[in-house]
Amino acid sequence: MLFLPTFLLLALLPLILCAEDFYKLLGIDKSASERDIKKAYRTLSKKYHPDKNPGDETAKQKFVSIADAYDALSDPASRRIYDQYGHEGLAQHRQQGGAGGQHHDPFDLFSRFFGGSGHFGHSSNQRRGHDMEVHVSVPLRDFYTGHTHDFAVEKQQICEECEGSGSADGKVETCSVCDGAGRVVQKHMLAPGIFQQLQMQCEKCGGKGKQIVKACAVCGGKRVVRRKSSYVLDVEKGMPKGARVVYENEGDESPDWVAGDLVVVVGEKEAEWGSEEGERVDGAFMRRKGRELFWKEVLSLREAWMGGWTRNLTHLDGHVVQLGRERGAVVQPGMVEVLKDEGMPTWMNEREEHEEDFGRLNVEYAVVLPDQMEKPMEKEFWALWEKWRRKNGVDLGKDSGRPEGKVRDEL
Repeated sequence: MLFLPTFLLLALLPLILCAEDFYKLLGIDKSASERDIKKAYRTLSKKYHPDKNPGDETAKQKFVSIADAYDALSDPASRRIYDQYGHEGLAQHRQQGGAGGQHHDPFDLFSRFFGGSGHFGHSSNQRRGHDMEVHVSVPLRDFYTGHTHDFAVEKQQICEECEGSGSADGKVETCSVCDGAGRVVQKHMLAPGIFQQLQMQCEKCGGKGKQIVKACAVCGGKRVVRRKSSYVLDVEKGMPKGARVVYENEGDESPDWVAGDLVVVVGEKEAEWGSEEGERVDGAFMRRKGRELFWKEVLSLREAWMGGWTRNLTHLDGHVVQLGRERGAVVQPGMVEVLKDEGMPTWMNEREEHEEDFGRLNVEYAVVLPDQMEKPMEKEFWALWEKWRRKNGVDLGKDSGRPEGKVRDEL
């Protein structure tokens, strides 16, 4: 009688010897709590799910192994055996039908965590939850250089304590009112001898056909809880404002449906002077339109009229763009200087549309006139202007083409 179990154990020995450590497989320590084990399973099972990795046999095998690791470590009895005797002891425990040691279908296990039938996708035979949309705003600098941001979203999740059953002890009974149908038939008398039958949802079980004997202490029998989940947003170089980043099947969860998508709309924060040294750049106050950047540079009257000036403009990534004019070069108010390759980087998804790696920086010049002048300076400027005007025969009144003479008072 002992020959067959021993033979099976010997047959499984090569697999046992090459099996990966369950703790290492889930990326957790041996001191990990039950919550840590569930969290690791949730993350890794989504990552390696065959529906997200079509045709990848390695990912498929990883998905099965992750389910196997969770099966072993989530049950206290099998975890103790594994910690003490390893894969060999666990295999023998399972062979003998020990509690918590049996294999579960990895897709059934997945469905207990995420609802549906254990598969992703948008097939018509699966009920799918609604998509969630959230807005995350980042500074213009991150659109220019690329950056990652951590953010959290509160959403509905399947209760980890009861794994979506709503029961504290796992016991669920057939509803005594509807006999498991979820609906009851009620008669209403419309007139003497005339009745109408109406089929209505069973109030006792809420249309589920089943009743929980002892409700879960965490979810109160609702099977779901509201909890914050953390995510990482990868803002790519040149990504446009309003870009939509989709996190598949990360919407509200329920045992009754496959989770919809979490859609993150990436917006731009209002410009502000950064608190850290690397954030204090002129570029923080640039304006963006597609791949074009816009900046307004203010010049004094002397600079605009006589030239002979330079300015260092600190760009979004800290590199310096030098503006300037030689002496005698005049800048007109409202003039726009276009600097090639100093705009936004080309987004990777738009490479085929644009040959250049960067857009343009458009610098508009505003000239500020003095509010008042000292009398001696005013006299010198006036004399200089009059001398130049007479020499060149300039008369602004006549040259403008406007009518001359006294304006008639119509009153």
